[in-house]
Amino acid sequence: MSTSEARKFQQPASHYTQVEQQTTQRKEAKVYVNHRWVTPGEKFLYVVFGLLVVIACAYVIHFSSNLDTMNRDMQQLEGQITQQQTINENLTYQVKELSNPDRILSIAKENGLKIQNTEVKQTAELIE
Repeated sequence: MSTSEARKFQQPASHYTQVEQQTTQRKEAKVYVNHRWVTPGEKFLYVVFGLLVVIACAYVIHFSSNLDTMNRDMQQLEGQITQQQTINENLTYQVKELSNPDRILSIAKENGLKIQNTEVKQTAELIE
């Protein structure tokens, strides 16, 4: 056999190997094309996890909103309490001022009452 005939026999063999390589590459390419990065089960888990995160965020926002409302109500009540305490202190001062024995005696004399050797006690002592 001559070298030229040997080359003819080699070319078809190499041609067949090239064709086989191309078909195997195509098969491998098809395998990779059909390969999914995320399976349907993983998608389901991701969706469930995402929903849980959204629900947890909504709960936290709702809780903080309720807490803020309660804090505002407490501040309003504390303001009302301090205002009422101020009013009570003013009224207590007025009671002490109006129950002064000298004032009581002067009003009694203006209305024509006569005081006969008696002691006038403070009304605040009687109230307590």
